[in-house]
Amino acid sequence: MKKIKVMLVDDHAVVRMGFRLLLQATADIDVVAEASSGEEACQTVEASTPDVVIMDIAMPGMGGIETIKRLSSKCSGLGILALSAHEDISHPMRALQAGALGYLSKRCAPEALMDAIRSVAKGQPYMDAQIAQRLAMQSIKGRENPVEKLSAREFEVFAQLARGQSVAQISELLNLSASTVGTHLYNIKQKLGLNNQSELTLLAVRHGVISVTDGCA
Repeated sequence: MKKIKVMLVDDHAVVRMGFRLLLQATADIDVVAEASSGEEACQTVEASTPDVVIMDIAMPGMGGIETIKRLSSKCSGLGILALSAHEDISHPMRALQAGALGYLSKRCAPEALMDAIRSVAKGQPYMDAQIAQRLAMQSIKGRENPVEKLSAREFEVFAQLARGQSVAQISELLNLSASTVGTHLYNIKQKLGLNNQSELTLLAVRHGVISVTDGCA
């Protein structure tokens, strides 16, 4: 039996270890590589030749969405499964637009992860059922999500700001200059009609970009 070769991309070593132990116990899946950042994933993906990359969305540096874009353009036919603790609809939409073939919540059951990996390896899309339902309901109701006005980088800055990160902290996390982060912050406020941090955080919670507890992280 040909095994599905998987690459794990997550900035938490304990999370990667947990996934590795889980997947290595599966007869048809083999973890062939790990990366702690998007930058490392882009540097090592060609050497490890995975069939599927399991990609954490919320990572320091270039972040999961940008990494998905680069891996998709770098390796045609590579199946990317985005994994996130966020269960809003903005993250999965952006991940899929960037080139991911699947999206799962980190709260999913192990069986769902296995099914997702197998589907993505075959080139078939896979979406967390609850998130797919919310996407469908928004489409039916025609409700506009103001967060969709933001560019990919603005969205990353927006999410970090909503979690209470300072401009200096975001600059370090995303490898951007403070002035660039400041420009993104100005554009975010203009596009979303926000006046202060409280309004920004409230909007993020209302649309599921962060949970109430994220602001304490």
